[in-house]
Amino acid sequence: MTYDPLDKVIVVTGGASGIGYEIANHFLQNGAKTLIILDINEDVGVNAVKTLNDKYGKGKAVFIKCDVSKDLEKVSEEIFQKYQVDVLVNNAGILNEDSFRKTIEVNCIAVVDWSMKFWEYSRKDKGGRGGTIYNVASIYGYQHVPWAVFYQTSKHGVIGFTRSLGHPYNYNKSGVRVIAICPGVTATSIQAGNKWDWQLEGIENVIKNEVIVQTPETVGKAAVEIFTFAETGTLWVKENDEPIKLAPMC
Repeated sequence: MTYDPLDKVIVVTGGASGIGYEIANHFLQNGAKTLIILDINEDVGVNAVKTLNDKYGKGKAVFIKCDVSKDLEKVSEEIFQKYQVDVLVNNAGILNEDSFRKTIEVNCIAVVDWSMKFWEYSRKDKGGRGGTIYNVASIYGYQHVPWAVFYQTSKHGVIGFTRSLGHPYNYNKSGVRVIAICPGVTATSIQAGNKWDWQLEGIENVIKNEVIVQTPETVGKAAVEIFTFAETGTLWVKENDEPIKLAPMC
């Protein structure tokens, strides 16, 4: 089965910059009807939407200020009243090893909450039109390394959720596909997040000597490519500027 971004209405959380912005950019480049960008940073979000509208046409991109961990009910109601949403991209995330709770709230709980809101809205067995939930996970959602412990924990949760909700049994009932991309180390602002001080040397060594740091643009392009063919419940890896591939089972 193939999936076409053409004329789709797509919501991207954390879409004002980094990977989220590039996912939005490449969806519009491939014919999406409307891109709704949710982000906590209003100034960056407004500028991002202006750039996209200048590039693709007035009204192609819309910005709504949103804290995904707090604003689900208010913002989702606003979106679903105005638009027929086809795709939800759960991209918003943080790296904060000072706070397990905040990391889990943003990276995992918010993903589940937004996904289930969209799932109930979209499921065909309840009168919806079907659609796609697209989660931005991480290679650290299935790898096991000694740093970014809370971040890894949150991304393991996203992967388990993607595979379970995206199981063909659920898809056949609901018509809602659930997939995920697992980026490797990418040059985004999340790299500046708080980390445990004794891990810094090891992290810096990995970034300097063991991996190729990707650009958000290459990940965004790969994410939209994956969208066109990925089967429900599958995870796709984009790391070291290599071609996309299926993630290993874990």
